[in-house]
Amino acid sequence: MLRTKSIVLIAVLTAACTATSGGSSGSDHSRPVERTFASMGTELRLTAWTTDEAAADAAFQAVFQEMNRLEALLSNWRDDSEIQRLNRAAGKHAVPVGPEMRELLEAAHQISDWTGGKFDVTWGALSGLWKFDYQNRDGTIPDHNEILRRRNLIDYHDLEVDDKAGTAFLRREGMIAHLGGIGKGYAVDHATDILRKRGFRDFMIQFGGDMYVAGRAGDHAWRLGIQDPRGPADRIFAKVELSDSTFSTSGDYERFFIKDGRRYHHILDPDTAEPAAGCRSVTILTGSATIADGLSTGVFVLGPEAGMALIERLPDVEGVIVSSNNKVLVSSGLKDRLTLIAPPTDAP
Repeated sequence: MLRTKSIVLIAVLTAACTATSGGSSGSDHSRPVERTFASMGTELRLTAWTTDEAAADAAFQAVFQEMNRLEALLSNWRDDSEIQRLNRAAGKHAVPVGPEMRELLEAAHQISDWTGGKFDVTWGALSGLWKFDYQNRDGTIPDHNEILRRRNLIDYHDLEVDDKAGTAFLRREGMIAHLGGIGKGYAVDHATDILRKRGFRDFMIQFGGDMYVAGRAGDHAWRLGIQDPRGPADRIFAKVELSDSTFSTSGDYERFFIKDGRRYHHILDPDTAEPAAGCRSVTILTGSATIADGLSTGVFVLGPEAGMALIERLPDVEGVIVSSNNKVLVSSGLKDRLTLIAPPTDAP
């Protein structure tokens, strides 16, 4: 199936200018306050336009603490997490899970339905089979029989969530749920709620490949760029101005190896248990970071034509796809807002 979420550099094009917004709104002395934290294996970057740096720091600390709390629930690397308790009971019995876990699993189920199972949180049986991380990448292709064996343990229909009982259950022994393709988006939504409740209207949250921007960056909307999938890490091929929107990208260029001229990457197709073909990157824009996170992965696996057809069907969802043959597809609601700077670099 699928993958852990790709970490994508988003070029944020901000300019120093006077502001008309911030945590204490109405002042034209607002300025950007930015902090970074290490969380969930990647960098969390928080920016707020405000006149009150101390208030921003306090809010950012609250966000960081919330990320740590969520990691304790969602991480497959912590034996005491809720997701790991669910996995240990696979094929045996249902386990109690809290409302947040049920909410996230139900959102994942919805995205799986939309994508025909191309997004599937039960992909965890493939974890460790392919080696794309810098610490274990060796350029080897797993044994085909082992690929098939693990593929048979992937099916989101076999993950039951019972809201009334407050439980979840993986029906078959050996199944593993993994929230790597949706968990960071869920965390971004929580961070957004914290900053809004603390009175901030103009801020940016960037968490790996998942981003949310609210309000404005000074006197203009947030200016965001989409990375060139085959270019240098600081090169963008398109830009857009956004406000109160997610910006979530999945790509094949952060965790990969090339063997015999073919690129093998970490975004796996649940139907083949092999790297998905058809796309180089997918960027999703919508209101919910949770939905954007899962959809960017699911659309990537669907491929450019079916993926863009899904984007067009879903309300309040826009997207940009770079196909494997370097064609750029832009959803109808975004065409007048997106600026293409140059064609993406074409390379294997």
